Amino acid sequence: MEMRRLLVLFALLSVTAVVPVFFWPDKKGSASDVIVVAAPPFNSSNVTVVSWKPRIFLYKGFLSDDECDHLVKLGKEKMKRSMVADNESGKSVMSEVRTSSGMFLDKKQDPVVSGIEKRIAAWTLLPEENAENIQILRYEHGQKYDPHFDYFHDKVNQLQGGHRYATVLTYLSTVEKGGETIFPNAEGWESQVKDDSFSDCAKKGLAVKAVKGDSVLFFNLQADGTPDPLSLHGSCPVIEGEKWSAPKWIHVRSYDNALKQSEECSDLSENCAAWAASGECDNNAVYMIGTEDSPGQCQKSCNACSL
Repeated sequence: MEMRRLLVLFALLSVTAVVPVFFWPDKKGSASDVIVVAAPPFNSSNVTVVSWKPRIFLYKGFLSDDECDHLVKLGKEKMKRSMVADNESGKSVMSEVRTSSGMFLDKKQDPVVSGIEKRIAAWTLLPEENAENIQILRYEHGQKYDPHFDYFHDKVNQLQGGHRYATVLTYLSTVEKGGETIFPNAEGWESQVKDDSFSDCAKKGLAVKAVKGDSVLFFNLQADGTPDPLSLHGSCPVIEGEKWSAPKWIHVRSYDNALKQSEECSDLSENCAAWAASGECDNNAVYMIGTEDSPGQCQKSCNACSL
């Protein structure tokens, strides 16, 4: 009987192009004997442009309902009050600016998480090693996250992978009212048509509704590597329902294998010499050489070690 069910499932999946992820019960008989059906592989036709200033993109159905439920289940096990990074010290502190609860998953924690991480890398065209662990967030009634930047104001957090270049925010539940992601500084946000289903908070900027399975990709830095003030964003208070989301922050360089600071000047990419020879030290100085607050990738090849 079980084999017949599996054959039927495989037949359905082959028609719908949905990729299954299986969990089999372990020897201890844990509750991992469930089937999680993944969303189809990355398809650029599912992506729409929300804004160019800042760069914001929406992917409808990025995760399947099964994947969303699975992440929520993992998150419920270890929820704690969310923290924010202090702008001066870089330390994680509690603040009324952010009132949600959350936790971080392990990278490649299970086949479902690993598959989602690979799909994010395929969409963003950014290496998996540049990304932080997926965070699971829960916003209950009245909880919110005031407008903020995902790039850092302190130097401490930039030591591991540099600035957060991009953010992929995936909604794990549909919020009945409120809970929108808002971009108050987005150019032309006033022209966005909003009906009564949007909260008052969402009417103060460009807004994206929290719909289960949808994902938003936005860039915190401009194309030249400098922080983009237009990327200011927040989470509107939840009015009805509950909001579950999964942000993943992706840095400009490796987060997993961050190079420790040393007195010796060095390049952070094997391509630096070639880039420097082609004139990139002058044409793309912020990325190659950097600034006082954020060292560049190729200071050695650009003869800028004294910066």
